[in-house]
Amino acid sequence: VEELVAEFSKKLGIERREITDQEILERCLYPMVTEGARILEEGVAQRASDIDVIWVNGYGWPVYTGGPMFWAEQLGLGEVASAYERYAEALGADDWQLSPRLRKLAAAGDGFGS
Repeated sequence: VEELVAEFSKKLGIERREITDQEILERCLYPMVTEGARILEEGVAQRASDIDVIWVNGYGWPVYTGGPMFWAEQLGLGEVASAYERYAEALGADDWQLSPRLRKLAAAGDGFGS
């Protein structure tokens, strides 16, 4: 299978590279945070902590992290936003649109204000 993937990648002009555990984590979790920010923008949830409660109690997010929105605040929304925008540039901006709310909070150095 690995040979087939390598051949197919070469045929499509895709340069294969090593992907770190950190990149996998960021590419899986940062989109959840920006989607959470969109949920707040749309008024579907009132507070970031409401989103965290759903993730912890409904989806089994690890309780000790407080939920994805709290976790992102602890990392720093500026770090999340800048990494997200790096991925948008590298992977295709159409699939990686940063939430305007997250961009604004990151630029101001604010949190979600759970």
